[in-house]
Amino acid sequence: MITHIALFKLKDGFERTSPSVVEAEKFAKQVGRNVPELLTWRVGWNTVKRDISYDFAVIGVLPDLTALDKYQTNKFHQEAIQKWRSISDWVVADLIDD
Repeated sequence: MITHIALFKLKDGFERTSPSVVEAEKFAKQVGRNVPELLTWRVGWNTVKRDISYDFAVIGVLPDLTALDKYQTNKFHQEAIQKWRSISDWVVADLIDD
């Protein structure tokens, strides 16, 4: 199993209520329904504000590295990435579960 984690930090000038952020969140929520390789999909806003905190997170579980590759190239996932690209910076980690 692979646990895919992405953490997003909004760029200066963007808030949760900014129209482009609302649109990106909408797409992020729908990734789980549009990428068949995902076994589970969870998204949400950070609830505790800290200097080192990121604002938004997505966590997906995939069965293997082949599924992760398909997820990465999935057309809907690529659309969702484009929504986040202009409004945030992000980091990603892919964990292999033992």
